[in-house]
Amino acid sequence: MQVLQVQLVVRPDPAEVGRARRWARSRLDAAGLGADDPLAETLVLLISELVTNAVLHTGCSAVLRIQLPAAGAAAGAGMVRVEVADGSARPPRPRHAERDDTDGRGLELVDGLADRWGWQAEGAGKRVWCELDHGAIPRPHVRAPRYAVANRA
Repeated sequence: MQVLQVQLVVRPDPAEVGRARRWARSRLDAAGLGADDPLAETLVLLISELVTNAVLHTGCSAVLRIQLPAAGAAAGAGMVRVEVADGSARPPRPRHAERDDTDGRGLELVDGLADRWGWQAEGAGKRVWCELDHGAIPRPHVRAPRYAVANRA
């Protein structure tokens, strides 16, 4: 199956999160996932969370990549992958936010919405990724964590 990959360089500025969302929406729309598609909305939310984490917690630029089935692929075929690579070696740290906390829900949200997610060391930094099976509607209930960490060997 052919895959379309697009990428955007994100500066370490909180305003970049909105720019990344707008950019992602336009790329998803061009790939046939319009704004009213539940998969597109879920992907934009996942992108927003991963880019926010990179911008707020690393202090360095990041690269957002989206991989989706190429145009003309059978409906519901394949999967969509979102990656955010940054220059910080500090691993992502899933937390559990309490009811009144104003932050700390990002990776918990990613874990609840993505079919799979994880991270891997990459050079002096890391790559955090998540995947959604194309055509899948994310389940809204909370599940046990399903993240993966690549071996550093």
